[in-house]
Amino acid sequence: MDSKKLAAEAIGTFWLTFAGCGSAVIAAGFPQVGIGLLGVSLAFGLTVVTMAYAIGHISGCHLNPAVTVGLAAGGRFPTSQILPYVVAQLVGGVVAALLLYLIASGAPGFDLAKGFAANGFGEHSPGRYSLVSAFLTEVVMTMMFLFIIMGATHGKAPAGFAPLAIGLGLCLIHLVSIPVTNTSVNPARSTGPALFVGGWAMAQLWLFWVAPLIGGALGGLVYRWLSEDPRGQVVGTAPAE
Repeated sequence: MDSKKLAAEAIGTFWLTFAGCGSAVIAAGFPQVGIGLLGVSLAFGLTVVTMAYAIGHISGCHLNPAVTVGLAAGGRFPTSQILPYVVAQLVGGVVAALLLYLIASGAPGFDLAKGFAANGFGEHSPGRYSLVSAFLTEVVMTMMFLFIIMGATHGKAPAGFAPLAIGLGLCLIHLVSIPVTNTSVNPARSTGPALFVGGWAMAQLWLFWVAPLIGGALGGLVYRWLSEDPRGQVVGTAPAE
């Protein structure tokens, strides 16, 4: 396993978690000039766009265990490399949450009880959505995210535009699902903040592993069935070996 690929995945997932969750923790509700739901959604999309152009040619820019599993299910990534990629992504997500905590806790009135961008359902859902609603949302959104990734990085797709399609797809996903779960579709992104919030966030973290992994695998399998040729480009996905 190429250590540079793993380092790229860790750095990329760090950026997604730090900048995405940071936009929610630091900037979303800032008095008078808070960026709100639209701004947070855009921030998550921009993290993927920027990193896809930066490291897509190195690691494929998965940044997400569900994406790695989905690409493997879709025939785009070797199953033997899933575990190293997931470990690297988790390292990036946890380090990002640590740095975000150190920065955010420097503000007066900082309180982890406000959620720290952790994902949740029931009373910990922004809109108080049920476990079933949260599960279905995460499965469907992750499935469609993989579908977008598989299509945008297909060998017959317009070259060079995959990062834009994928980033805009993630932005759209957040616009719909932030009220339901705070939007995960990414177990690494969920794990980092949950470790610092503890309690309810850790107790509910299982859903934000199970649902995205199921959705990712479904998305990869559906696109693999739909497409006459599963081969993809390097940008946005790591090629199968």
